[in-house]
This record gives sequence, structure tokens and C-alpha cells, in this order.
Amino acid sequence: MNAIDSNITNALLAYQDVAKKINSAISTNEADTPKPQGTFKELVKNVVSDTVDATKKSENLSMKAIAGQADMRDVVQAVNSAEIALETVVTVRDSAVKAYQEILNMPI
Repeated sequence: MNAIDSNITNALLAYQDVAKKINSAISTNEADTPKPQGTFKELVKNVVSDTVDATKKSENLSMKAIAGQADMRDVVQAVNSAEIALETVVTVRDSAVKAYQEILNMPI
């Protein structure tokens, strides 16, 4: 098996690992998950901060992989984590915009 096939295999294995983690996180009982503390503003600020951190981590690992200093599995996991975080933020943003537009369209 050549290096490209090995990298593809590692990427697929990393993707499967992340998918398993996501599925197990989704299937956890809501009673086990901690309730967010603080205001909505703090919650949004923390989520955006976490998303930025995940993006920076994936960028750093990608650069290390280009230099041959990082494992491809770690890179794929970091990129997937950043992608999921970004998709979550975009979904919440879209929902907030939609709710705002509905409020604006309500008759007085």
C-alpha cells in the first residue's frame, strides 16, 4: 500500500471514530448533560470562542501535517470537529435571524 492509500485509510478511520463519538454524544441522556449557566450572551460568546479555538487547532494541525509533523488522523479529527462547530454556529445564527424576521412580520 502506498502513502496516499495509507493516508486515505487513516482519514477514513479517523472519520469513523469521529462519527462514533458524535453518535454516542447524541444518544446520551439529557439528564446526564450539564445545563448551561449564565446568560444567553455568555453562552453564545463561549460557543463562538470554542468554534474559533477548534478552527485554529485544525489549521495548526493542517500546517504540521504539510510539514510532515502531524498524524493524518489527528488532522481529520480536528478538521471535522471545527466543521461541526461551525455548522452548529451557522444553524443557530440562521434560526435567530429567522426568529427575528418573524417578529418583524408580526402585526401590531
